Amino acid sequence: MTQALQDTGARAPLTFDNSYARLPATFFARQTPSPAAEPWLIKLNEPLAAELGLDVEALKRDGAAIFSGNLVPDGADPLAMAYAGHQFGNFVPQLGDGRAILLGEVIDTRGNRRDIQLKGAGATPYSRRGDGRAALGPVLREYIVSEAMHALGVPATRALAAVSTGQPVYREQPLPGAVFTRVAASHIRVGTFQFFAARGDTDGIRALADYVIERHYPEARHAANPYLALFEAVCERQAALIARWLHVGFIHGVMNTDNMTVSGETIDFGPCAFMDDYDPAMVFSSIDQNGRYAYASQPGIGQWNLARLGETLLPLIDEDQEKAVEAANVVIKDFGERFQIHWLRGMREKIGLTSVEDGDLDLIQSLLSTMQAGKADFTLTFRRLSHLAGDGSTEAAFLETFAEPAAAKEWLSRWRQRLWREMTTDTERSAAMLGVNPAFIARNHRIEQAIVAAVEEADFSLFEALLAVLARPYEDHAEFTAYMQPPKPYERVLQTFCGT
Repeated sequence: MTQALQDTGARAPLTFDNSYARLPATFFARQTPSPAAEPWLIKLNEPLAAELGLDVEALKRDGAAIFSGNLVPDGADPLAMAYAGHQFGNFVPQLGDGRAILLGEVIDTRGNRRDIQLKGAGATPYSRRGDGRAALGPVLREYIVSEAMHALGVPATRALAAVSTGQPVYREQPLPGAVFTRVAASHIRVGTFQFFAARGDTDGIRALADYVIERHYPEARHAANPYLALFEAVCERQAALIARWLHVGFIHGVMNTDNMTVSGETIDFGPCAFMDDYDPAMVFSSIDQNGRYAYASQPGIGQWNLARLGETLLPLIDEDQEKAVEAANVVIKDFGERFQIHWLRGMREKIGLTSVEDGDLDLIQSLLSTMQAGKADFTLTFRRLSHLAGDGSTEAAFLETFAEPAAAKEWLSRWRQRLWREMTTDTERSAAMLGVNPAFIARNHRIEQAIVAAVEEADFSLFEALLAVLARPYEDHAEFTAYMQPPKPYERVLQTFCGT
């Protein structure tokens, strides 16, 4: 049976302040985690725990029990959040946390409110006949990718802990069970607003919007139209976020409206992947049969998702629906322009440009086309270009990235002509480029190797080694050189899978 953490006189490992639990009862269902048979702490993210103001030593002692759901800390108010969502374009009016339970919220050492949520801690009222459990493989994948994204500087939910439950979960075959502890600025999604809109509950939408403004966008309170300002702010954060995805070759894989946060963090690392060879039409997700969420489609899908958010906010934006639609459409149109600004700025940085010229977009697109035709590895191309910017003797290594080096050599000539009009030195330029073009990403085959070793051999050494490499993605480390390399043909991972 799940137990409450008893007061032993020592400082509680977690101190909660649960604002979401104080919202109306329609927002969630209170749910105690289901106990795990023999919980074992696989990994505790000690730096993150310290950042959250948690008692690290107490979590080392009690973390297996707490993060499996067996021991509910004092002050926690476990609940499953209600939300709806468009899944691959089809609207589902009730989804909700089917295998996730929000333990509560903490105020971190910087004064920021953060959610702590257990994924895989048992069934909830939203489980839709599922068991609410998680298998070990998807838990390790989410831990690896969320921490990799954070280290790359991409806003993302974080991994606080991974716990083995000591009992199997049954999918196509029995698999070892686990629980993932996720930390987020909040777990409020576009689909959360859609849940109330689907019920015609304008009061619920208003209460949620007021809560989001207070928690994430307090500056919107002082706008002439706070709800329109909220919409603008969410769109701006998502424009910047999706641009960052493209800068590092990330493909989310399942950009449903219930997987888009209003806080602007990347959430849900199921069938996600980082590209190896550059291909704008690249899809890895096994459930994305028609390529809806392909790499280059992500900005358009983001805009589509945000239009759905705008629809829910129309009654708050203006009592006159025609005026509300007109105002919201201006924001949605602006999203495309804002995304392009963020994307182009980041791409200029990736090729070492600090000034702005009209031909820059064509120069960038030409490189990408050359990479696609030459089957060049996305990450390795930009990393080697960063070194080439400061050391011309590395040109051969750069050209080796391309199956058609002649076209790449021609592009280099254009690039160098453009650099002559820059004011930075070669050394300064190379250093800046190395700071935005990572040496290491969470490559699919490396993740798969770590998962297979853990699931089949209970060997977590590859998992630990990969986390160590990904923690410093912008630094060159000779001992990690193998992790920079693309997969060999027999190592390629062509599909990634949802963890449910």
